Amino acid sequence: MLIPVLGMDPSLTNWGLAEANLCLKSGVLSTPHLILVQPDELQGKQVRVNSNDLHRSEQLAQAVFAAARRAKVIFVEVPVGSQSARAMASYGICVGILGALRSEGMQIIEVTAGETKKIFTGDRNAPKRKMIDKAAELYPESNFPPLHKGKLPDKTEHLADAIATIHSGVRTPMFQNLLRLFQEV
Repeated sequence: MLIPVLGMDPSLTNWGLAEANLCLKSGVLSTPHLILVQPDELQGKQVRVNSNDLHRSEQLAQAVFAAARRAKVIFVEVPVGSQSARAMASYGICVGILGALRSEGMQIIEVTAGETKKIFTGDRNAPKRKMIDKAAELYPESNFPPLHKGKLPDKTEHLADAIATIHSGVRTPMFQNLLRLFQEV
């Protein structure tokens, strides 16, 4: 039995999405279709920061909700805190969109960055390049961004993390409980 799944790496500037099908019998994940949502900013000297934030959050929500509606299960590396007021605003927008997904009844399985890195690469502190390289190794047919100077660009990190959330999320007790429900159907 195949189910559509979605991995997410939320960010105000680069929200990574990885859509794939998961075979519940074999545990094999199909080649993920990758989407990097990079909302544009309002331009001009008269644009208020809060108006720009609202504009960007609307673009993120539209893309995230569209992808989420196609999935049966969503795996998310939920952001944690921040060290500046600006980063906290970004955090709030991301968590708000995730909360809105839940309020619509969408199943979200939370994973941490540390456990995701450990499961995906074997290194709890894996740098972004290691995550990118592992994703490209596992899914060479995915629609990664074009190479830049012979390697995938740094922004690919968000897509690699989205893929890794699926790998990590399927091992959670919450997903294992859902798996039993899917298999009974």
